[in-house]
Amino acid sequence: MLDERDAAGPGRGRLAGFPDATPPIRAAGGVVWRPADDPGPVEGPAAVPRSGVLVCLVHRPRYGDWSLPKGKLEPGEHPLRAAVREVAEETDVRAVPQVRLPTVRYRSEGRPKVVDYWSMRAAATGGFQPATEVDDVRWLGVDEAIRLVSYPHDAEVLAAFAALPTVTATVALVRHAHAGKRATWSGPDTGRPLDARGWAQAHALAPLVALVRPVRLLSASARRCVQTLDPAAALLDLPIEVDGDLDEPRPGQQPDECALAAAARLAALAATGEPVGLCSQGKVIPGALARLSGRPGDFTTPKGGGWLLAFAGDRLLAGDRL
Repeated sequence: MLDERDAAGPGRGRLAGFPDATPPIRAAGGVVWRPADDPGPVEGPAAVPRSGVLVCLVHRPRYGDWSLPKGKLEPGEHPLRAAVREVAEETDVRAVPQVRLPTVRYRSEGRPKVVDYWSMRAAATGGFQPATEVDDVRWLGVDEAIRLVSYPHDAEVLAAFAALPTVTATVALVRHAHAGKRATWSGPDTGRPLDARGWAQAHALAPLVALVRPVRLLSASARRCVQTLDPAAALLDLPIEVDGDLDEPRPGQQPDECALAAAARLAALAATGEPVGLCSQGKVIPGALARLSGRPGDFTTPKGGGWLLAFAGDRLLAGDRL
């Protein structure tokens, strides 16, 4: 049987010998960090230089190795949700995802395997207890962790983490879910509600929005935007605040004006250091993200889709599609 240990040699990223139709094993995990001068994970914003952080490694008795915490996706599970779940199951740390790290590819159990990683800030812990799958957890400086891990690809992921700027805030930004066709709605467009497909999308988005542990939920004023956050609001027991800075252009208003207002609102919210969840609209999100990123790119966001945004102060560092 080929397992992770087969990935240690040259060509570990190639899936040679497997037909294109071979479905890969999907897994996800994270580089979980906490400030070095803290006794353990704590609630609330944390901003420290990379030299002042500890990262979490796990020991697996089955393989006798040290690796990053990770695990297989459950059927139909979103990789980001799986990454947070697996980190919690293996380390008993509740972590907040921040920035996507390099994806690792190798062979395992006779099949290609793909592992997605995110950097994660440790937020809370219940107290690790040794188990059959993971019998030890260590918090180490990044350089020490790179020396200890058993696989070169884990060292590469850790090196990518070490190169990141400090993340001070995370934001979940989503576009409203499906609300039928405007032509079939007789009332004002701002009152157009979600349809059955849209409600299914809203319920699927709720646990992803919850991953950033938002302290506030803000929505554009259109009914479909507020409804998109309804399941997240119920899950998190938070009110939904209506914010006109997230609205699409009104008659006579230029799209650039709305993009500028939304970008400024996002930056101001991020500058507080508090995680937030937002719902806006298709004519606003691409322009706002283009302004925040300061570079051209495809920021088109489908209905019911969204972004995990990582900020340093009011500066956007990274955006990962949900």
